Amino acid sequence: MMETEYLKRCFGNCLAQALAEVAKIQPSDPIEYLAHWLYHYRKTAKAKEKERQEKIQLQQEYDNSLEETKMAEMLKQEEYEIQQKYERCHQENPPPSSCD
Repeated sequence: MMETEYLKRCFGNCLAQALAEVAKIQPSDPIEYLAHWLYHYRKTAKAKEKERQEKIQLQQEYDNSLEETKMAEMLKQEEYEIQQKYERCHQENPPPSSCD
């Protein structure tokens, strides 16, 4: 039973797909064909996983950039409001008095 769980965990349905392909094609050297099929499957699976990880990273970078942009806009707005308040204060009360 433990061997079955191990095989399921390691191969999933990959091995079943590979054996089905061997049965369908019926190559002259089924062992070599199976080996190449499994190697190609693994190579493809690694490439897909790498692509998936890169997409996740790009999305995170995009989200971070968006958040930084929002923060910069908020700071710009806050700076503008402070500047407006400062100008109003100095129009009403010219220096040397302090309006801070």
